[in-house]
Amino acid sequence: MRVAVTGTSGRLGIALVGALADAPFTGPAGPIAWDRAAFDLDTPETVGSRLDADRPEVVVHAAAWSDVDGCALDPALAFRRNGAATGILAAACAARAIDLIAVSTNEVFDGRRTDGQGYGVDDEPAPGNPYGASKLEGERLAIEAYEPATAGSLGIVRTAWLFGSTGRDFPSRILDAAERATAAREPLRAVADEWGTPTYVHDLAEAIVDLLAADAIAGIHHVVNGGTASRADWARDVIARAALETDVIEVPSTTWQRPSIPPRWGVLAPTPLPSGEPLRAWQDAMADYAPTLRRAIRARA
Repeated sequence: MRVAVTGTSGRLGIALVGALADAPFTGPAGPIAWDRAAFDLDTPETVGSRLDADRPEVVVHAAAWSDVDGCALDPALAFRRNGAATGILAAACAARAIDLIAVSTNEVFDGRRTDGQGYGVDDEPAPGNPYGASKLEGERLAIEAYEPATAGSLGIVRTAWLFGSTGRDFPSRILDAAERATAAREPLRAVADEWGTPTYVHDLAEAIVDLLAADAIAGIHHVVNGGTASRADWARDVIARAALETDVIEVPSTTWQRPSIPPRWGVLAPTPLPSGEPLRAWQDAMADYAPTLRRAIRARA
């Protein structure tokens, strides 16, 4: 199976390329990695020629503008990058009967749910910020492109709170904040009223490989690690695994003014995977990530 991946310089894209390289169905050549030069969210109109040249059977669309505050400051750009660009890619794939997996977000929901249940795939999306709205627009345009029965299969994979691989993820930002707090002889302030599920990019990538291997991509999938946590819970976990002696105090999200309003309850109810096994608990995934955190600490010492 010829699989192309967009956004391969990003956190999820790197994990996807690695997971697909190990998958037997991609063959000895492995996945087709599309970095920004191959597929640019600002110039998506050229994707047709890229599809014709590389001839993938399925595209996994991991590229996105995930700067939620940046999206709030420039919603029009967010809609072009996360909405229109996804629609153009979907239309080009559907016209060639190429399957597509579009990666989306828990922020298509506003987080106002109060019953303690995760958002399911049948719940009506209602974004509470421009990032979520732009990603939902990408979902809508992709669904529209694949409405003809002959257009191939479309899968939408929603996920949340990604960490791992590369870049400034939440654990790395917490480490930086903990160091500053320690130097100032102050506790670390962490938000206690935002809830979600930290999700390890390598686990998400393996789940997407599972969907591809089983030819089960069609529909909407919620793919997250098991369990829930507040930002403060996650911060305490990171600090403990890094063996730092930093106190954590819980504060409300209103402590800091941000351009974007994240969902207070950003928990997704995971959908079954073809393997029948749910993703492991986020704490177990963090245990695998902990050596990376400790190396980061030693590198700064």
